[in-house]
Amino acid sequence: MARAALLSIPLFLLCLALASRADAARKTVGVYELKSKKGDFSIKVTNWGATLMSVIVPDSKGNLADVVLGYDTLAQYVDPSSAFGTVVGRVANRIANGTFVLDGKTIRLNKDGTTVLHGGHRGFNRVIWTVKEYVPGGDSPYITLYYHSFDREQGFPGDLDVYVTYQLCGPYELSARMNATALSKATPVNLANHAYWNLGGHGSGDVLGEVIQVFASRYTPVDGSMIPTGEVAPVSGTPYDLRAPTRLGSRIGLVSGAGMAGFDINYAVDGEGFRRVACLRDPASGRALELWADQPGMQLYTSNWLSNVKGKGGKVYGQYGAVCLETQHYPDAVNHPNFPSEIVRPGGMAYKHDMLFKFSF
Repeated sequence: MARAALLSIPLFLLCLALASRADAARKTVGVYELKSKKGDFSIKVTNWGATLMSVIVPDSKGNLADVVLGYDTLAQYVDPSSAFGTVVGRVANRIANGTFVLDGKTIRLNKDGTTVLHGGHRGFNRVIWTVKEYVPGGDSPYITLYYHSFDREQGFPGDLDVYVTYQLCGPYELSARMNATALSKATPVNLANHAYWNLGGHGSGDVLGEVIQVFASRYTPVDGSMIPTGEVAPVSGTPYDLRAPTRLGSRIGLVSGAGMAGFDINYAVDGEGFRRVACLRDPASGRALELWADQPGMQLYTSNWLSNVKGKGGKVYGQYGAVCLETQHYPDAVNHPNFPSEIVRPGGMAYKHDMLFKFSF
C-alpha cells in the first residue's frame, strides 16, 4: 500500500504539470480556421479579443473573397488602435460619464475621457480568451472561446463567465453565440461583434454602392457626445428610415455621428426574439448578407472615421470602406430606465446573444 502511494505522487504531479502546460497553450494567442466541407466557405478567428479575422465566401461567379476588414498579422490586431472583428464588452457602446446607479449604489467605471466606450480601455477586445473547444472541420465546424472577467474589472461589479462560439452551421451560414453568467454581483452585460463588412471584398473600395435594409421603425437619437437622449423616435420621415432597400450612398450625406457624415446610430429592431434584423447586398459582386439576432437594438456604423488604414494584403482602407451591423442592447441603457434592461444577476437568467449571418450570391 505504501509503495503504491509513493508511486502515485509523481504521476499526480505529472498530470498537474501536463494540465498546466495545456492551459498555458490554450492561453497563447493563435489563429484558428473553420472551413466547410466544400471548401468555398471559411472563417478565421483569433483568441485575442475573440476576434473574427476573415470570412471568405464566393460571389455570383464563384470567385472567393474575404468580406471583412482586418490585418495580416496578430501583432496588428493587438495594437491598441485595432477594432476590426473584435467582441466588445463588458458593455458595448457608450455609458455616459462612465457612471450609473445599480440597486441604489453608484458605480464609477474607468473612463475614456468623458464616457466609457466598449467596456473601457481594456475591454473584452483587449484580452486573451481561452480556447475551450475547437473542431476545424466536419459538418458544422466551430470554436468556443472563454473569458473570466473579474470583479471591478474596468470598474464593473461582480465576476462574470463569458463564452463565445463561432460556427459554420449551414451552407454559407455563420452563427455567433454569446453567453455570460453573473457569479457574484448584479452587473450590466452587453456584448457585440465589431466586424467591418464589405461584401465586394475587404479591399474593394467603399460600400456606398451597397444596398441596405434595416427592419426597424424606431431609433435612439443621440446628443453631440453620441449619448442617447432617452427618446425612442420613429424613423418615418427621417434619413434613418431604411425599412425599404436603400443604397448607402444616397443617405450618407444626410446623417452624421460626432460631426462626421455617415451612419452611427442604434436602431430599435422591430419584434422580439430571434428575428431578421438587416439585409446588405452588393450589386457588383452579387453577394448578399442577411443578419438575424435576438437583441433589442443594432448599431449601424459606416466606418465614417476610417482613414488610410493598411489592412490585409497591403490593401488600404478608407472612409466608408465597410459597414458595421452590431446587434446589441441600446447604448447607455443603464442610465435610461425606459430602455430594455441589460442587468444580469447571480442565480437569475444568464445573458444570451445569438446572431446568424446568412450569405447568398
